Amino acid sequence: MRRVVLAALTGLALGGPAVAQVGVRYVAPERFTDAEDRWASSGRSLRLTLAEMTRIFQDLGSRRLGPDESLDITVLDIDLAGYERPGFGTPSGLRIVQDFTPPRIRLAYALRRGKRVVASGEDTVTDPNFMLTANPRFSTGGLFYERAVLRDWFARRFPVPAGRG
Repeated sequence: MRRVVLAALTGLALGGPAVAQVGVRYVAPERFTDAEDRWASSGRSLRLTLAEMTRIFQDLGSRRLGPDESLDITVLDIDLAGYERPGFGTPSGLRIVQDFTPPRIRLAYALRRGKRVVASGEDTVTDPNFMLTANPRFSTGGLFYERAVLRDWFARRFPVPAGRG
């Protein structure tokens, strides 16, 4: 069994103020439910999906975490919104997103304040109402539905303390 782990980390600014750190690891991403384009419908490779997911985690973490906090995220599975239909009206197929095909991201996390773990757990991040609560027309970048459910998860899991936001 091949185990692939990709990591990304935003660090402290040299000589500047402390910046929240977000570390992201992917455990066996080649076995994820649906994280890459298997039928060449969208052109999204596993590498591109993981790079975009890392950017999403880091962006959301930098907005919600304090300068003395760090967050370690271990992604255990990704199931992108929708499903692929090979050859569906186009030479390469397409991804069909319907209200019964929400994104699902299974992850473990540990929030640290200094060196002390203040919150940790494992969650499956999803929203059965994802098409009612997100509007992709106003999106920039890919993985819009995944970004929306992760944004809501960050807001619930890591509320910004009064006076900091």
